[in-house]
Amino acid sequence: MTTGSGTASAPPEATPPAEASAAVRPAAESPAAARPPAARRGSYRRLSVEARRAELLTAALGLFAHRAPEDVSLDDVALAAGASRPLVYRYFPGGKQQLYEAALRSAADELERCFEEPRSGPLSGRLSRVLDRYLAFVDEHDAGFSALLQSGSVVETSRTNAIVDEVRRAAAEEILRHLAVKGPGARLRMMVRTWITAVEAASLIWLDEEKQPPVEELRDWLVDQFVAMLTATATTDPQAARVMRAALIMEPAEGPVGRLARRVVPALGEASHLL
Repeated sequence: MTTGSGTASAPPEATPPAEASAAVRPAAESPAAARPPAARRGSYRRLSVEARRAELLTAALGLFAHRAPEDVSLDDVALAAGASRPLVYRYFPGGKQQLYEAALRSAADELERCFEEPRSGPLSGRLSRVLDRYLAFVDEHDAGFSALLQSGSVVETSRTNAIVDEVRRAAAEEILRHLAVKGPGARLRMMVRTWITAVEAASLIWLDEEKQPPVEELRDWLVDQFVAMLTATATTDPQAARVMRAALIMEPAEGPVGRLARRVVPALGEASHLL
């Protein structure tokens, strides 16, 4: 998985000449007191190349999490990391675009990990744990998550779009593995990818609705959506029907699927005239 973020190692850090000359000035002439506190903290720290790059990415992610990419400047990132603008350019010579793509790649890796779950136990429980991690990411990164999934950012490129699409595909593949089916057909794949899209859309609406309903209710509703979509697909697709039967065997009566069934059956009773 590569992007335009650049992975070439930056040269080892050394004390910039300006800072070295400041170190031998009399205390009264030192400009240290005029620097912001964050800059004073970061000026003389010696970090490895990877540690410094990770620090800059962490600072950038923190900013992109709560502000649209176009509203974050390199100066903002430098200040948040206790570094200087030239230092940010040293590690990301492509400027803000390269830094954004690298931060996006880091966030995408974290999102993909949300879907990693041991393939044991009831399917509804596995989906619930996946959604707990996914929605926690959404909650933490709110504005940044919206900027990640919604088009229109001035820093959006074909590479950033590819990173986002890669997350969707990886999530779908992970869910398909949980269904324990070899060679999933077009309908089953479409159903899973449609559910991933529904999860994204619901997450964005949840943020727009000031994170209501409570996240636990949103999670349970999304699990119900998966079960409903799988059931509907199973009525016309033999492969999906086999998957559904295997999944239902493992579901406890008091679990999410059992509760859903007890809610649905009375509602379907109202449609008996359609049978």
